[in-house]
Amino acid sequence: MNRDISIRRVSRVEARFRPFDWVWPKQNRSFVEENWKRRVADKPKMFNGRVLLLQDLSFEQDLCRNVYFEVDYADFIAWIDKGYPDTTIANGFAMGALRGTDGAYICGVMAEGTANAGRIYFAAGTPDLNDVTPEGTVDLTTSLTRELAEETGLAEADYHLDDEWIVVQRWPTFAFLRTVTLPMTAEEGAARIRAHIAAEDEPELQGVRIVRGKEDIDPERMPLFLQSFFGWVFDQR
Repeated sequence: MNRDISIRRVSRVEARFRPFDWVWPKQNRSFVEENWKRRVADKPKMFNGRVLLLQDLSFEQDLCRNVYFEVDYADFIAWIDKGYPDTTIANGFAMGALRGTDGAYICGVMAEGTANAGRIYFAAGTPDLNDVTPEGTVDLTTSLTRELAEETGLAEADYHLDDEWIVVQRWPTFAFLRTVTLPMTAEEGAARIRAHIAAEDEPELQGVRIVRGKEDIDPERMPLFLQSFFGWVFDQR
């Protein structure tokens, strides 16, 4: 995996699913199991399903090709909590860069019951087997729109989704973003999302953060890849 920080625009992202025997969790089974017990004790609603991790990424002009494989969520979390010891893989996911008509961006603040409580970023989730098509591709757009709906309540009819992808590489995280524009200001969009959060019995978000410029980057609670994205996107203006 390329560990250099890189941000580039592409017209297409093609992702495929391929079986892969990941050795690291097998070699560290005791740590994986004890780590999961600790995690569940702290966050009882965490579920050990199957998720997809990124095994390979390459570029061909304006095309980005990805290869994913499936693992237990517990294995994935153990890899994170151990400090990303296997450098041959990455956490790669799709994400909607949500913004209003005024150009300001809208991020969510993760709820207390989630694995990343208090962290600030756009709605997103690790792709899973539901995103694998019968043809063996990984539908990252469906993953993006699903997570956006689950976290913010926004349906596809509520926004415009850009065709272009922005690939943010900052290992161990690779984010595949598409700009999502609401037909309203960021403040109005944030109010709508807050209303959705208030109506949910178990919301995934506990709040909303509007980002209008570099001064709104939160180095304490925003992941590094998102800090890089905001620094880059506001430099384009």
